[in-house]
Amino acid sequence: MLNKFVAIGLGAVIALAPLAAVAQTEQLAQAAPAATDTTAPAAKPMAKPAHMGSHRRHIRRKGNTAGERARASAHHMHKMHMAPAAPAAPKS
Repeated sequence: MLNKFVAIGLGAVIALAPLAAVAQTEQLAQAAPAATDTTAPAAKPMAKPAHMGSHRRHIRRKGNTAGERARASAHHMHKMHMAPAAPAAPKS
């Protein structure tokens, strides 16, 4: 029972730590413009990156890639087994 409470407490600390960091940076950001009001305007914040794809799409692509790699490997091995022997050098 005590272990469960400790685990819940640690989980809460880990989960809430980023919120405390964000709140602290917001306080610093609000205090900073008052001191540097005469400087150049601040740069625009970076835009969010475009959505790169879903988990389902990743798994589908990974399966297709693995299949293509296996096919290419099998094709290569087949060619290696079926390759004719190198011709003998002509005698002079």
